[in-house]
Amino acid sequence: MGFRITRKEDAKKKFRYCCEFVSFIVCDKPQSLMVFGTVMKELKANIASNKLVIESALRKNPGLAYNKVNELARSVGRKYNMELNIHFPDSSKIKEISSYGTENIGIVIDKFRKRFPIPREDIKRKALGMTSCIEAKDAYMYEGKEGIRVSLRSGRIEIQPGAIHLWCNIDSDIITFVDWLMQYVYFNNEN
Repeated sequence: MGFRITRKEDAKKKFRYCCEFVSFIVCDKPQSLMVFGTVMKELKANIASNKLVIESALRKNPGLAYNKVNELARSVGRKYNMELNIHFPDSSKIKEISSYGTENIGIVIDKFRKRFPIPREDIKRKALGMTSCIEAKDAYMYEGKEGIRVSLRSGRIEIQPGAIHLWCNIDSDIITFVDWLMQYVYFNNEN
């Protein structure tokens, strides 16, 4: 995007236009063991550094704020070879900027993968180790695909061979579990 500035007023317009863009914070790539925790920290840092832009977009149009925050999420996700999306199942939550990046996140690593690289029972056993876990059971078992639904005290986690959807508040227990999934399911060298 090149601008040619011919007058002082044009320079002011260019500056205002550039301030509308979202800025990104770049962090070093982590080792695979803690991918999700690092992604979450980077996402939250990017949201915090762009809070004024998001607030401005939210005042103009909630749809614009949704696009801005998911632009940030996609940028962070791309760096880690994943598609990252923030969802708002309750549309009124879009006004709560402080909750962005702390709940209702979808991560797609490989949308074409149909089978887990490890036994489903291992994943369910690990999920049952979380303090907030109520139940872990098979789900989405059609067309040769596998999946697991983890019911939590407040929300759920949907695990597929190439994606995970966190329909809950993301606490340290969930971060530890998803880091484990990243290492043994999603970025397993045997995939």
